[in-house]
Amino acid sequence: MRRALARSWRAGWRQVEDRGLHTSAAAAQQAAPQPDTIEVFVNDEPIQIPKGWSVLQACDAAGIDIPRFCYHQRLSVAGNCRMCLVEVEKSPKPVASCAMPAGPGMKIKTDTPLVKKAREGVMEFLLINHPLDCPICDQGGECDLQDQAMVFGSDRSRFSEMKRAVEDKNLGPLVKTVMTRCIHCTRCVRFSTEVAGVQDMGVTGRGRDSEIGTYVEKLLSSELSGNVIDLCPVGALTSKPAAFTSRPWELKTTESIDVSDALGAAIRVDARGPEVMRIVARLNEAVNEEWISDKARFQYDGLKRQRLNVPMVKGPNGLQPVTWGEALSAIAAASKGLRGTQLKAIAGKLADAESMLALKDLFNRLGSGNVWHEGGFPDLPADLRASYVANTTVAGVEGADVVLLVGTNPRVEAPVYNARVRKAFLDGCRVGLVGQAVDLTYPYEHLGSDAAALAALKRGGPFLDALKAAKRPVLVVGPGVLNRPDRAALLKALHEFAESAGVVREGWNGFNVLHDCASRVAALDIGFAPSAASRAPGAGAARFVYLLGADDWEDAAVPDGAFVVYQGHHGDRGAARADVVLPGAAYTEKAGTYVNLEGRAQRTRAAVPVVGDAREDWRIVRAVSEAVGAPLPYDDADALRARLGELAPHLVTTGAIQPPLWLDGQYPRTLEADAAAAPAAGPLRTTIDNFYMTDAISRASPTMAKCVQARQTMRY
Repeated sequence: MRRALARSWRAGWRQVEDRGLHTSAAAAQQAAPQPDTIEVFVNDEPIQIPKGWSVLQACDAAGIDIPRFCYHQRLSVAGNCRMCLVEVEKSPKPVASCAMPAGPGMKIKTDTPLVKKAREGVMEFLLINHPLDCPICDQGGECDLQDQAMVFGSDRSRFSEMKRAVEDKNLGPLVKTVMTRCIHCTRCVRFSTEVAGVQDMGVTGRGRDSEIGTYVEKLLSSELSGNVIDLCPVGALTSKPAAFTSRPWELKTTESIDVSDALGAAIRVDARGPEVMRIVARLNEAVNEEWISDKARFQYDGLKRQRLNVPMVKGPNGLQPVTWGEALSAIAAASKGLRGTQLKAIAGKLADAESMLALKDLFNRLGSGNVWHEGGFPDLPADLRASYVANTTVAGVEGADVVLLVGTNPRVEAPVYNARVRKAFLDGCRVGLVGQAVDLTYPYEHLGSDAAALAALKRGGPFLDALKAAKRPVLVVGPGVLNRPDRAALLKALHEFAESAGVVREGWNGFNVLHDCASRVAALDIGFAPSAASRAPGAGAARFVYLLGADDWEDAAVPDGAFVVYQGHHGDRGAARADVVLPGAAYTEKAGTYVNLEGRAQRTRAAVPVVGDAREDWRIVRAVSEAVGAPLPYDDADALRARLGELAPHLVTTGAIQPPLWLDGQYPRTLEADAAAAPAAGPLRTTIDNFYMTDAISRASPTMAKCVQARQTMRY
């Protein structure tokens, strides 16, 4: 019953936020009563709230701060900390406001002597077995227990018996435990079960012997496990990589976005001096709510290792440090006289829109349209934007009643997006999968693993009937389709299937593409794709290759005898192949535009200075253009973004989505010829076999390396 109440309360909360009803008591008093609202009185002030809301939510809407430990608006109601006690008229004793539904005309008191005494008593019980660890606890300075003990607790303790102690658990390389500090709020248990979908944690024992743990000794196996650190109101669960490194008041905070996948989750980068000390989640209801993946949270230590901090040119003894002038002169000499397909550029997974546009403009000035994006789908059509974005939006997938996943494993490609799909499943959504059978943390119907399964589905069956009958059907196409040689034929078949099955119809577009890297949508938006001449079978091999942070290119993409320039921030595969290395800035060191999988333009912000002699990527490309005699017409970021706005106006409107246009029956022109053939045989395989190491930053991260080792050697 409590879980049902929690779902209805969360739905009511979203409705109120959408309608702008989350206001002060005075504004609520002036609002006219609605049929689906009730009137309650909080400290004698009337307020209108939706039916089904709890007393605690009513107090929040009235602007009254109610202390709580176990309650969280995105989790089911537990009601076990009792810190949120309030007085309700005609009730013989205080009630737990988080678990009490508000009724019409209910009179709630939050500041009476009875309430204050009750909260003081609850706090005294919570502190009975809590250790005096505050000076050495990593939660110090942002601890809910500290804050609420100061406001609601007593100035003395009456407990003289021995405090209990609890053995710490080994939960892996990410989450550090000091279980004696645990107050049994069960937030971590409910998050693991309800949001992450991996029932790693639970409660054993009862009373004084209650413990939070993993039942049997094992490590946390969820890609979202680090979120329990943010949820824990005390110092029981903290970040193991950041243990004993800093205090919150020492850190400078910068709001930014994550670039470890295509979701573009909102993050906060906390830095001290030139060093990133930690990364935590930031609230963004439209994208990630308040969750981020473990890779987004913990890979930051890779920013300090294997960094490129000085220009280098290859000599007889390998790469040698040089000045910027010498490196640019070497590039000018190597590219002199080359034109057309003799020049080639490849953009990497972490490239921002500004640097890709600058590089594209430079190559166009040199007479070359031979610009590619590394990995799968370098020739994705850019003339129909609805064919390469998530048209339903990230938040919109929660409202789906039928979801068909094709060639994707969202659990590793975009873990927070997968949590949204799981939420839809819990609300009654039917999920089907065509592709490699994997554990998605929720049940699904496996409809097959190859293109033949798609053809069979199109001919008919129970799942097709469900799609056609659905009000909000969703089709998610993943990298398992996009990275195949026959992707054009598969995409055309999926476009036709979407229209015939009613996934795309008037007033609804359920066609979604789930990319596996942060830069691809922006590349397509600005036309960073090879020209027809560059893709022609007779195009000659490139003699000069410019790698813009590209480390995962196919072997054939870089000819053996080519002169290679690598511009990036880590000494990864690209730098090892390079003749000239130009050190660039990581995403925490620059202001760059990225477009997430739903087409939402967002911007990173510089939290720390660049390393050594490194420079922002677009400025490096601008300097290269001067050296090769084709200077670009913009000298500052504003001029470059003006050029970006000319090419794709939605890229300069950060945080918003421009609804893409879907033309019925029209397939993107750029792949029409390639789509004429039938899809080939073979399974639709997932492209990420190692979630913890997918780019140069995560591969340089010791913490991610420990996660990989733990997966291989320890029990999950």
